[in-house]
Amino acid sequence: MSAARTGAAVRPGDPPGGRRALAVWGIGVSVYFVAVIFRTSLGVAGLDAADRFGVNASALSTFSILQLLVYAGMQIPVGLLVDRLGTKKVLGIGVVLFTVGQLGFALSPSYGMALASRALLGCGDAMTFISVLRLGTRWFPARRGPLVAQMAGLAGMAGNLVSTLVLARLLHDIGWTAAFAGSALAGVVVFVPLVLFLKDHPEGHEPDPVPHRGAAYVRRQIAASWREPGTRLGMWVHFTTQFPAMVFLLLWGMPFLVEAQGLSRGVAGELLTLVVLSNMVVGLVYGQVVARHHGARLPLALGTVGATAVLWAAILLHPGDTAPMWLLVVLCTVLGACGPASMLGFDFARPANPPERQGTASGITNMGGFVASMTTLFAIGVLLDATGDDYAVAFSSVFVLQALGVSQILRLRRRAARRESERLVASRVSSVHVSV
Repeated sequence: MSAARTGAAVRPGDPPGGRRALAVWGIGVSVYFVAVIFRTSLGVAGLDAADRFGVNASALSTFSILQLLVYAGMQIPVGLLVDRLGTKKVLGIGVVLFTVGQLGFALSPSYGMALASRALLGCGDAMTFISVLRLGTRWFPARRGPLVAQMAGLAGMAGNLVSTLVLARLLHDIGWTAAFAGSALAGVVVFVPLVLFLKDHPEGHEPDPVPHRGAAYVRRQIAASWREPGTRLGMWVHFTTQFPAMVFLLLWGMPFLVEAQGLSRGVAGELLTLVVLSNMVVGLVYGQVVARHHGARLPLALGTVGATAVLWAAILLHPGDTAPMWLLVVLCTVLGACGPASMLGFDFARPANPPERQGTASGITNMGGFVASMTTLFAIGVLLDATGDDYAVAFSSVFVLQALGVSQILRLRRRAARRESERLVASRVSSVHVSV
């Protein structure tokens, strides 16, 4: 056995990191950054889209629902593709798809074509985050995993910030077609360095080749990942924590603040920006805390869910027509913790699965929050139409999904912790045997 192989056995999949790792990973993160700009672009254009295509709340929510439906449905296939083809190929396909989707949305003359464009965008977007997670595990030491994942999420929120600040202004200044078509050029910008410089892994850390084994192998990969309690716990953590902020930023935040709370578009945009800024700050804090104290994962996740529920209840039950500004500010600040809390789901799934199943397990985990977001987007749209735009009733659907998610987290937490401890002990024993 060679020294390289011995080192890999002692610390499996534990590359050195360094400046080159940062550079390569940065290329992947830039792709995800652009994907999030495109994904969240409808959040600042929801009212404009309703006017442009002449649709009601249910039809407007269909844009985001279809986009997230495609995204969620693609997560397991994308995880398998990443495990099979590697990061570079999957990211490249993703860039092409989401760029064409954004351009198509800019030029769509009808509601039907605009829907198809958002679906294509969702398909390309689905290929980015799991690929970036895999890139991080291939280029950085395992102990950096939580921080690297949170930093990737931070880059995504930076994309959301660009969408909230820049695209919103462009829509006002130059109009729908020019704003969306111009933003599509960002896809071309990130595609070039991806093709020229991105590498799947550093030299000397090549993964074992995965032979093609047909449909039976795919089913076994999915089944083996799902059997791990850590994968399922990660999915439910992601499910329960991500969707309140996702729904708010992706579509319904602007209409809620403008129509239900009586704010101007400018002030509403500032509150959406606060969600994004809070997310970026909290992401750094959560990443550092979990990197130092692994046991903090579940308290952070459940604490975020609890705080979010309390603030939404305070807003929706507040007497009078509108809530005070200070309460809306606190709500938006707390919503900023939802994204970083959802990233904790990957910190449960990652140690529960071997390297050859990381993409599949990440896909299952990532599906959780987007299924919850899609369900809530649909519920809010239907309830708004059914109640004559009663936002208090519509947004109460948030509590139903939070209750479901928390019940599953509490059910799985002990099994996942026990299984993770067993794996850690087995890994240490194996390392000792190899060293000897």
